[in-house]
Parts: sequence; structure tokens; C-alpha cells
Amino acid sequence: MEIKKYTSTISFLILVVATYLSFSTLMPTKISDASTPLTEFSTERALKHLEKITKKPHYVGTIEHKNVRNYIVSQLEQMGLQVEIQQQVAVNKKWRAGANTYNILAKIEGTENTKALLLLSHYDSAPHASFGASDAGSGVASLLEGIRAFLTSKKQPKNDIIFLITDAEELGLLGANAFVNYHHWAKDVGLVLNFEARGSGGPSYMLLETNGGNKNLIQQFKKANPKYPVASSLMYSIYKMLPNDTDLTVFREDGDIDGFNFAFIDDHFDYHTAGDTYDRLDRNTLEHTGAYLMPLLNYFANVDLTNLKSETDDVYTNMPFIGLVSYPFSWIIPILILLIIVFIGFIVYGYLEQKLSLYQILRGFIPLLLSLVISGLVAFYGWKFLKIIHPQYNDILQGFTYNGHLYIIGFSALTIAISFMVYRKYYLNTTVLNLSIAPIFIWILINTALAILLKGAGYFSFAALYGLIVLGILLFSKTKKNRAILFSILFIPILFIFPPLIQMFPVGLGLKMLAVSTTFIVLLFGLLIPVLATYKNRKPLRWLFLVLAFVSFGIASFKSGYTENRKQPNSIVYMLDADKNEAYWASYDRKVDVFTQQFLGDNPVKGSYDKTTTASKYGTGIQLHKKTALKKIPKPEINIYHDTIIGNYRNIKLSIISKRKVNRIELIANNHITFHKLTVNDVKLPLLKGYDFVFNTNKKQILSYYISDDAEILNLRFSIPKDQKPSITLKEISFDLLENPLFNVEPLYHITPRTKLMMPKPFVINDAIIVKKQLDF
Repeated sequence: MEIKKYTSTISFLILVVATYLSFSTLMPTKISDASTPLTEFSTERALKHLEKITKKPHYVGTIEHKNVRNYIVSQLEQMGLQVEIQQQVAVNKKWRAGANTYNILAKIEGTENTKALLLLSHYDSAPHASFGASDAGSGVASLLEGIRAFLTSKKQPKNDIIFLITDAEELGLLGANAFVNYHHWAKDVGLVLNFEARGSGGPSYMLLETNGGNKNLIQQFKKANPKYPVASSLMYSIYKMLPNDTDLTVFREDGDIDGFNFAFIDDHFDYHTAGDTYDRLDRNTLEHTGAYLMPLLNYFANVDLTNLKSETDDVYTNMPFIGLVSYPFSWIIPILILLIIVFIGFIVYGYLEQKLSLYQILRGFIPLLLSLVISGLVAFYGWKFLKIIHPQYNDILQGFTYNGHLYIIGFSALTIAISFMVYRKYYLNTTVLNLSIAPIFIWILINTALAILLKGAGYFSFAALYGLIVLGILLFSKTKKNRAILFSILFIPILFIFPPLIQMFPVGLGLKMLAVSTTFIVLLFGLLIPVLATYKNRKPLRWLFLVLAFVSFGIASFKSGYTENRKQPNSIVYMLDADKNEAYWASYDRKVDVFTQQFLGDNPVKGSYDKTTTASKYGTGIQLHKKTALKKIPKPEINIYHDTIIGNYRNIKLSIISKRKVNRIELIANNHITFHKLTVNDVKLPLLKGYDFVFNTNKKQILSYYISDDAEILNLRFSIPKDQKPSITLKEISFDLLENPLFNVEPLYHITPRTKLMMPKPFVINDAIIVKKQLDF
């Protein structure tokens, strides 16, 4: 067979297969069943735990929350471990949240007096409808199975192994706060392995938490040799910029304890929703969790955990078949300088040899920049247009719709088609050598910016390096035979790195990030010009990607509606203003549906019933409301025991006693208040570093306190400047609207349940009765 005849086909297949492998090798494709040896992790055995703990939503304060806690305790005791329940009121000042927490603790004693390895996850689900299968039932089930396998092996670890399943993580990392700041075991911890989720499938990403450098942690992680490592220093750099803390953040911030986060983010639309169920959790994802847990547990149980701190950082990324590749941050600038020198040298040589032309080099920037601008605008405004023709997409507050993967495919294919069309005439009038300069220059420019602003993305230099290698071959090699195949093979490492990133951005951060993905695609397309230019007939490829784009958009449009597996989120609350003696139905939805219509009618008032807003993850506010009849809902009792002025400060002590079963008490400032001291149920909050006050606030959340136990009272003591006259809105919230006999009674107030196509909207107060009361001091 004459290879030359099929060069283009072979080259294209290499690119396609490499792209496929970049995704297919990220995680296991087969789960371990019940026949797996008892000394090894079995996903099927872990699933039995998961099924038990995800029967119902189990957020703090519910009976099911206690049932899940009791189940975990019973399983640990059956393994022969002595279990401790740490009960502790915890307040997270950063998140302005507090609760009486119940952490689950157990320990396997080590043979040496060394630092301990701590295995971490949390057992509460997000209020109020999530079943918590992924977040973080998957972590709990994996740890139960992993500890069982470890104990069955009869291995005696050198280090103590602490098993910690925290409470109230979803409310503000409160269980972790309670452990790190109040439990005596915390000072013994040398390393934490934390298992989390932000979706219900996909690969589990490793993210570091450290106050110093990551070098020693990365080196030890590589020695542990987990089979499917998925990690990059870029991901952690981005993670640190986002308001998405985990329990491990508390260990780092409050205890200076390092650790590894493991979290999967695909199927992000299930995050914190009623869709986070046992049935919807990807089994291969759970297998991936076990593939991390066991080698890391076995390794870190027996190595010195006192030497993990480092002053230096490594750039790192995962590569199929190789694992984690890393090198020091200190290499970034030298590599960049070398790339720049080689680049300039190549241009000078090419110009002197009359192989490069300044005019044609500049001309080569036109198709690249045009492709970047056109594809970026198409992605940015295309997504906005899609939300106009499919307004239901605005209901998905996470930003990643049920058909989101189809849109990623569609916009990616459309970007490639646009690039083919834009570059079409430039192949004839500009040589491949001259066309190659622009993308390499842009990649070097990007790497220069990253070297200053985002060193975690240092491995982007691989792309520039590829461009220079190809440019060097074009300049110095006289042989043109099978170049397309050679360049495609050289491009494989780039395809191993970047396509998963292209998918990750819109999955994890929402489809509004599609323009970021299209930018990467155009820049990679530019690097491939020396390959694509050798294809004798590029027109079929242009049409192939154009057809793929529109087929993807068509299927996405067909799947844009709601079904039993792709449920519509909606919301309703009843708000009673105890001071004005008024009541309202209110919703965070933009329009009325068949469920909310029974409360709001056909023409509700747009906007909120007042200006005080309870904090929500995405800053979502009330969109619709309607005045309604008053219900005889018991009002909270406010007792002020102490109100005196001493020196320049006014000292107040009060209690809030609920006269009904509530889940949450909100305190919102209506004016500027400076809290020089603040104590919540005997927990004194620390002063802001460098200041003589705890915090000051203006028309913002003071505290969200979650009620864990029946008849729990919220006691507050605070000190403020004597000339301040604080005005505080109290909101007492219960998630029992749909079951409350005051509303769900025949015939006048019977509530028709949601249809099978609906679910409660996450990230907002929902299905709730809210009693609002003004506190003026």
C-alpha cells in the first residue's frame, strides 16, 4: 500500500483518535463488582452504602439527616472502629453561617508517633430537595468501602488514619470548622484527602489545597501512582479564584493543613438538585473515586507526612498512558525565553533565506484574528440568542443545561468550520510557512502573560513548542514526504492536554464560557495549518464540521424541553410580614407555570415584595410576587436580656425562640453596623485580622443560623459603637410549605403537587414559609 496516497486520511485519523483518547482515558470504563477481593475497593459494594444514605434528602435538621448519621456510625462500628460524635456549634465568619454540628469521627491507630492521614467527606445534603448522591454521598460511600478494604487487608499503618465525615458542609463548611478549631485531633493531622462533587458524573479532578508551594505534594502524589490522575495546575489556579470552597479550605485556612480535593463536575445540571440521586450517579465516576482512594490511602498511611510543606511550586498536567507530568515554576521563564529566542531566530533565518516575507507574515494574522473574532462573537451571542429562543435555559442557575454537551459539540464544530472557511483563500496566496508564524506568536504572547499572571498554566508552552518544532522542520528540512503524518503525531500531546480543557470550562463554569472554548479551538487550528494545508481537498472537512454543528444544534433544540429525566426547576415561598401584617406568595422564576400558577395566579407583580434579600449562591432575587391571605403562623419570640452602654460601646444580649419548627434564621442588616464583638450560642467570633472589630456590614447578611435540633434557641451577644442604631431584618424560614396543614388542607388550600416534569429550584429558598420581622435597637 502506498502511504502517500492516504497521507491526509491517516493524518486526520491520528488527530481524531488522539482527541478521542484524550477523553476516553481519563477514567475507568468498567466498575469493580461484588466478586472483587475483599481487600480491594469494589464500586458495587460502595453502591450499597450509597443506596442506603440517599433514600431521601437529608439536610441539617431533618429526621433523615439523623438516620444517615446513624447508618454511617453503625457501619464503622461493624468494622470494629470506635466512633465519636463531635457535637459543636460552629460559625463560619466568611460565609456568615452557623449551626450546631454533629461530626462523625473514627481512628485507626498507627504504629509510629507521626502525623495523621485524614480521610474526609460530608454527609449532609444541600437544602432542601437534593438527595446528595454525588454531593457527597459518593465520597461517604467510597470512604466506607475503602476503610473496610484497608482493615480487611490487616495492614498496620505507620500513621494514624482519621476518618472524618463532617456535618453542615453545605451550610458553610461548618463541620470542618468545628473539627479544625475545636477538636484535639486536628493538631495531629498531616494530610487530608477530601472527596467531593459538583455534578453527577465525569472524571474526578484532583485539586490541591496548600498555603505554600505544591512541589512536595505533587511529587508524593506521583509516587502514590493512582491509575487515572486527572489534574492540572491551571485548574487549581482557577479554583482559587472562584467562590467554591470545600471543607478542605477550612483545613488550609484555619489549620495550615495541606490536602488533596477530589471532585467531579460533569452533569453539572444535577448539582444540589433533586436530580442528584442514586440512579443518576455515573458508576464509572464512583470507580474513579475508588481508583484515587486506595493507592493514596495505602501510600500516605506509611510515609512521613511532616515533610509535605514546600516553598516552591510545580506546573503539572495529566497525560494519557503517562500519568502526571510536572516541572518547577522556576522553569517557566527560562522556557519562555528559550521559545522567544528560537522564534526570533527562526524568523530572522527565514527572512534572510527569503523563505519568509514580512508582508505575508502580517497577512497571516488576518485569518487567525478573523477566526478568533467571528467564532468568539458567534459563541458569545449565539448562547445569548439560544437563551432568548429557549427561555427555559434561564431556569438552570448552574448555567449548564441538560443538553449542554450538544452545544459544546455544536459550537466547537462550528468554530472549526468557520476557521476552514476563513483560511480558505489564504492557502493560495500565502505560504504555509508565513501562515504558521501568527499562531506561534499568539501562543508565545499568551505564555508571556501566563508567566506573569497565571503560572499554573505554564504547560501551555507545549503548544508554542510544537509550533516551533514544526516551523523548524518547515525551514530546515527539504523532505516533504509524509509531513502531515509526522506533524499529526507530534500534535498528539497537545490533543491529550487541550480538548478536555475545552470541555471543562463550559461544563464547570456554565455555557457562557463557550467563547473561551472557541478561542482555544481557533488557536489549536492555527497550529495545525501545516497539517491541513497538505490536505488536497479540505472542502469535505469544512462541510463535515458544519453539518456536525447544525446536527448538534438540531438535536439540542429537540432536547431543549423538560422531561422526567430533565426536570424543570421552579420555586414558591409564602412570606408573612409580621410587622405590616401582610402576606405574599413569591417566586424566583421569571414566569408562571402550572405549579406556581395556583399560588401566583396569571398576572403576578414583577419583582420582589421588599428590598431585603436573603443571600443565594448566584445572587438570584425574587422575580414574581402576589399579595395573599394571612395565615396564623406563630411568630418568633425575641427576648432582650441586656442592653447597656459601657464606654464607647453598646452591649446587647438577646435570644430568638422559634414557636414552630424552623430550619433557618436569617439576620440581614438594613443599615451600617460594626460588630466589635459577636458571640453566637457561646461561640465567640474572632476579630478581623488587623482590626478591632469582627466585621461591618451594610444591607447584607449578618448571619444564617441553621437549626439542627428541636427547640433550639439562637442566643446572640454583640457589641457595637454606642452611636449606631442597628436595624435588622429577621427572617425565620421553614421548608415545610407543601406539607404544612395551614396550607395543604382540603378544599380551599389544597396544593397540587409538582408534575413529574418538575423539581424544586436549587440555590434559593424554596417550598418555604418565611416569617419576617424587623428588629430596631
